[in-house]
Amino acid sequence: MLTLHIALPQPPKGMKPSICHYLAKIKLWLTLVIYGGASGAALAADYATILMYHRFGEDQYPSTNIRIEQFEAHLDMLASGSYHIWPLGKIVDHLQQGLDMPDKTIAITIDDAYLSVFTEARPRLKARNFPYTVFVATQPVDRNQRGYMSWDQIRILQDEGVQIGSQTTSHPHMHQISITDAEDELTSSNERFLTEIGQRPRLFAYPYGEYNLDVIEAVKQAGFDAAFGQNSGIAHGYNGFFELPRFAMNEQYGTIERLQLAIDGLPLKVDQIVPEDVVLDDANNPPNYGFTLAPEIANDRQLRCFNSLYGKLEVNILGPRAEIRLPGPFESGRARINCTMPASDGRWRWFGRQFLIP
Repeated sequence: MLTLHIALPQPPKGMKPSICHYLAKIKLWLTLVIYGGASGAALAADYATILMYHRFGEDQYPSTNIRIEQFEAHLDMLASGSYHIWPLGKIVDHLQQGLDMPDKTIAITIDDAYLSVFTEARPRLKARNFPYTVFVATQPVDRNQRGYMSWDQIRILQDEGVQIGSQTTSHPHMHQISITDAEDELTSSNERFLTEIGQRPRLFAYPYGEYNLDVIEAVKQAGFDAAFGQNSGIAHGYNGFFELPRFAMNEQYGTIERLQLAIDGLPLKVDQIVPEDVVLDDANNPPNYGFTLAPEIANDRQLRCFNSLYGKLEVNILGPRAEIRLPGPFESGRARINCTMPASDGRWRWFGRQFLIP
C-alpha cells in the first residue's frame, strides 16, 4: 500500500496555524485526485475492456490460436499493476446497475471450450489468480469430440470459480438458421447446462460473433442478462447489453502493441445506430451507416472510421450525428467498420461494428 507523508509547513508570519493546516489538507486532496488515492485505486469508470481467446498453443489453427509465448506476455502485462482483472459477470452487473469501476478494468473470456483451455490456459491463469469466463457449446462436449473439454473438466473449472457462459448447442451461424431453430439451440443447451453443471448460464456469446435482430430477441427471451459479439470496442452498455464488444486475440492480432491499445482503450459511446440489423442484403450494401454520439463527445470532430477493404472512410458530422459513407459495397462474408477518436494521454476511443453479407 502507498502511504503519503505530507509534512505540515510552519505558518509564515501573520498566518494562523489553522489556515496552514487547511492548505495542507488541500494539497493532500489534490494528490489523491491526481494519483487515484493513497491505496493506488484508479479513477472511477463506467466501461471495461473484454478480451477474447479461443485456443492456446495450437499452432495448426492460427486464426483462432494464441501462441503460448504471446499469451504469457499478455498475462505479464495484465499483471503489471496498472490493470484490474475482474470477472465478466461482475463487470456486467456494474454496467447494468450504473456502478463505477476502476479505470482499465479488464475481463478475460475464452470461446468454444477447447481442450487447450484446460491444459494450457488454466494453469497460467490460476498462477496469476486471474478470473475468466469460458463460453461453451454443449454438443461437442456431449459427443466427447476430440480437442474439446469434457463435462468433468468444465465442472472443475466451475468449482475453481470460473464463470461458464453459453454458446448454444451446436455453434451454428445463428443468422442463417430459422428463428425456431435458434430458439431450440438456446433451450436445449440451457437444459444440458442445468443437467451437467447445475445452473443455466446468464451470459451468452454469439457463435462467430454473428447475429441479427431476431437472434438478439431470442437470446433476451431465453433469459440471458447480456450477450457478446466479436467486434472491437470498449464495453459500456450505453446502447444496450446484447451487442457488447470484445477484442479478439489470436496469432496475427495478438501483438503486445495491439493488446496495449485494447486494454488502454476508452469507450466511443454511440446509439441510434443505422442500419439496426447487421445483416445486409443487395438493397442496403453498402449501408448508409450512422450513429449519434454521446453528449460528452458530441462536439468532437476527430472521429475517424476505417474498413479493411476501403481503408479510411468518409465521415460527415452534423451536430451529434455521424454519417459514414463507403465508396462501394462490401464483399460477401463478414465486414467490419472500426471507428476511433483520440483522447487524452495518448489513449483512444473505440467503436467497432461487424456486418454480415450473404
